[in-house]
Amino acid sequence: MKKLLSLLLILSVPVFAAEKKTASDLIELARTHSPALADAIAATFSTKDLEAGTAWAGQGAAFFFATKAPSTPTLLIDDQPEPPMQQLAGTGLYYATAQLKTSTLHAFHYSIAGTSFGGSLDLPALGLDSYLKPGVPSGTLSEKLVHTSKIYDGMKSDYWIYVPAQYDPHTPAALMVFQDGQGYINRSGNNPALNVIDNLIAQKKIPVMIVVFINPGDVTDTPGTPTYKFVSAYSEKWHRTLKDSMRSTLYDTVSDRYDRFLRDEILSDVESKYNIRKDAYSRAITGLSSGGICSFNAAWQMPDQFSRVITWIGSFTAIQWKEDPQNSDGGEDYPEKILRESHRNIRVWLQDGSNDQENDRYGSWPLANIRMANALKLKDYDFHFSFGKGTHNNGHGAAEFPEELTWLWRDYDPSKTEQTYAIDPAEKFKPLFRVTITNRDAH
Repeated sequence: MKKLLSLLLILSVPVFAAEKKTASDLIELARTHSPALADAIAATFSTKDLEAGTAWAGQGAAFFFATKAPSTPTLLIDDQPEPPMQQLAGTGLYYATAQLKTSTLHAFHYSIAGTSFGGSLDLPALGLDSYLKPGVPSGTLSEKLVHTSKIYDGMKSDYWIYVPAQYDPHTPAALMVFQDGQGYINRSGNNPALNVIDNLIAQKKIPVMIVVFINPGDVTDTPGTPTYKFVSAYSEKWHRTLKDSMRSTLYDTVSDRYDRFLRDEILSDVESKYNIRKDAYSRAITGLSSGGICSFNAAWQMPDQFSRVITWIGSFTAIQWKEDPQNSDGGEDYPEKILRESHRNIRVWLQDGSNDQENDRYGSWPLANIRMANALKLKDYDFHFSFGKGTHNNGHGAAEFPEELTWLWRDYDPSKTEQTYAIDPAEKFKPLFRVTITNRDAH
C-alpha cells in the first residue's frame, strides 16, 4: 500500500508541474520570488519561444515576459525600456512584469549590447469589457449546427447561434453575423467576443442581439458538383488546400452569392427559431482578413440586409480577381467602386496595421486599407479607420472590439427602422490619409 501511495505521489508531481499558468499566476510567482517560477515558465512557454524571445502572457493590463539569453537583456515595450529583467538563479532565463495601457495594441522586443532580438508587433492588452464583469448575465451558445447549402451545391457549413440573457421572444432582436465564427466563441480565447457582447448589452451600449457565428463551408464530400469543380481547380492552380480555397471562394469573391447564401439559407433558418428584426438598421456583420472583405461585400451588395460593418485586416486585394468569369471585379477594385458607384447607406469600421502582409500575387494589405479609408472619406461615408503597426493578426481588432462595437451601434434607437448615416463632422474636416516610406533601410 505504501509503495502504491509513493508511486501515486511521484506520478502526480510532473502532472502538477506541467500545468500551464496564466499571466496572473506567473506575476504572483514572480512577486513572491517563488522557487516554482522556473517550472511554471517551462510549463507555460515552449523552449522555442523562450529562445526566440517571443514568449509572453497577458491578462488585462498585466503582462509577463520571459526569455533565454546569454546575458541580461533590456526589455523594450513600444520602444521604451521597461524595468530591468530578473534572472532566475542558476539558469539563462530572464523575466519581467509590466502594466500596459489597455484596449490597444503594443509591441515589444529585447536588446543586448545594442542588438535587437525577439519580440512581437502584436501584443493586445484587452480592456475590462473583454472580461465578463461580475453580475452581468450570460446568454446561451447553441451546440454546433450544420447546414447543407443549395446555393453552393451541397457545401456543409458549421455555425453557432448566441442568444443573450435579455432576449425576449416577444420583442424582435437585432442581429450580428461573424465570419470564421468559431474563432470568437471561446470566452478565454484571443477574441472573447461573447464577453464583450454580454457586457455592452448590460451597459445598454449595444442593443439586445442574436449573434450568428459561422465558419467557412466545406465541399470535401461533394465531388462532381459545379462548386467542387471550381474550388478544386482554384486549389490546384494556387496550391492551396480545398478548405482554404472554399473559404476564399466564399469570402473574397466580389458578388452577391455568399450574401444570398446568408440571407436565404443561414439567416432564414435562424429566423425560423428566433424573433429577429428585418431592417438593415438593426443588422451588423464582421470578419477578419478575407472575412473582413466578405463582411464589407455583404453590406455593399445588400445594404437592405446589413448597414453596420467591422473589418479587421481586410483583404481588399486581388485574391479572387477574375477567378469567377461571371464576376470580374476583385477586392482590389473596391476603392474605385466606392468612388464611382451609387452611395450605400452603411457605417464602416476599418482596422489594419502598417506591418500587415503583402505579396507579389495579391498586393499590399495596408495600402489597400488606406485606399479604402480614403475612398470612404471622399464619398462622405460614416466610417472610422484604426491603423496601427501590427501584422496580419487579430490582436489589434480584439483589443479595440468593445470600442468598435460601441461606435458601430452608437445612437441606435430600437423605435426606428432606418437612419441616414453621415460622416462624422470631426472626420470630415480632417485631411486624407497619407503614407511615408519608413522601412526601406530597415533590416
